[in-house]
Amino acid sequence: MAYINQRYVLTQSQKMMVFILSMSLYGLSNMITELIPEVRIGPIEFSVEYFAFIPLTLCILFHPLYAAIGASLGEVIFGEIMLGQFGGLGELEKFLAFSLAMFIAGSLVNDPKNKRQVGIAAITGVAIHQLISSLVDVGKVWIGLEELEAVPGLAESVLVIEGVSFLNDVLFSGILFALLPTLYLVPRLYGKIEPLLGMKPRDRSVHYSIGDILAPRIVIGAIFIAAFAFIAEFLAEADINIVEWEMELGDSFVWISMGVAGVVALITVLYMLMNKNKGVSKGG
Repeated sequence: MAYINQRYVLTQSQKMMVFILSMSLYGLSNMITELIPEVRIGPIEFSVEYFAFIPLTLCILFHPLYAAIGASLGEVIFGEIMLGQFGGLGELEKFLAFSLAMFIAGSLVNDPKNKRQVGIAAITGVAIHQLISSLVDVGKVWIGLEELEAVPGLAESVLVIEGVSFLNDVLFSGILFALLPTLYLVPRLYGKIEPLLGMKPRDRSVHYSIGDILAPRIVIGAIFIAAFAFIAEFLAEADINIVEWEMELGDSFVWISMGVAGVVALITVLYMLMNKNKGVSKGG
């Protein structure tokens, strides 16, 4: 029986390329979402939460762990630190929750050509991330760390408010900016982008049962990470932060951050193109 960590056999340099590419591309996309205005219809607010198809595509095609961590770190670096703000333990909650969700999504797919698997993985990744965020928000209100922010037109219940927010993010951002682009990109990129890293495409003949994915050690690890994310956010709301800072850098730094992320992504892609003729890696 094959295990999840046998899906990808990458050298250290290949892992680093996946990490940097995911970090820079997702960091760049986060800056773009900052510039997209929100639309409110009655009590419902429609906004582009994130372009989740970028880390989802990389997690499915390459190594889910390195792509997931890279994307989360890209959000922190380009979406927070370079804009002059860092939320301390609050950022740790976002980092862990998003990394966990993207890793699980990438681990659900053993055949990138199978659109059914890709679609289920994409929407599952978004749902897990939004569920953790919603449960954290509910917990903060119930514990008393945060005041209930009532939404005009909705019942003043934290469960109703977070439930509507969860469905909005999953059905709006999840479908438009995660499910549909991922369904389009993954099957078309599979077998074409991997040689840029000097590696073979994922072996579609190796199949993984649900038992492999839901192995006790993996489930326990996921629960532990989610619990740690909860604790980090609760400590942040209670003003127990190890490192927290904020600077007024102005709106122009959004463009600077976008530029830096774009340059890093371009350099990474150029490096990959320079190495595409060096042969397919035998792994390591």
